[in-house]
Amino acid sequence: MKTIQEVAKEFNVSTRTIRYYEELGLLHPSRSSTNQRTFSKKELAKLKLIFRGKHYGFSLEEIKEMVLLFDFDRTGIQQLERTVEYGEQKIQEIDSKKTELVQMKMELQQLHDKFSEKLAILKGEMHGE
Repeated sequence: MKTIQEVAKEFNVSTRTIRYYEELGLLHPSRSSTNQRTFSKKELAKLKLIFRGKHYGFSLEEIKEMVLLFDFDRTGIQQLERTVEYGEQKIQEIDSKKTELVQMKMELQQLHDKFSEKLAILKGEMHGE
């Protein structure tokens, strides 16, 4: 069992972030006799999943659904099904953004080339060439 300070240090986040995840129902730490939050290995595993989900751009609602499904289905099947479903959606979003960025780069490159050529012409005119 770890205290909230230990967990915050381990994950390099503020204790406020951890309390926020608790408020959202993502975490359910135990309480010590002095009413201090204590985090089990299960809660630490949930935190790892939360941070992994955030890294890959999932919303906290999506993360919550994926993380908490295991509490309702101990086989992990529903959790994995939902995670695969959300993963497929995220991959499609990334592919779409990638296509959009490639198109934007091509357009920007064309403008850059056009403006560079125009600048060279204008500089040449200024120097009497």
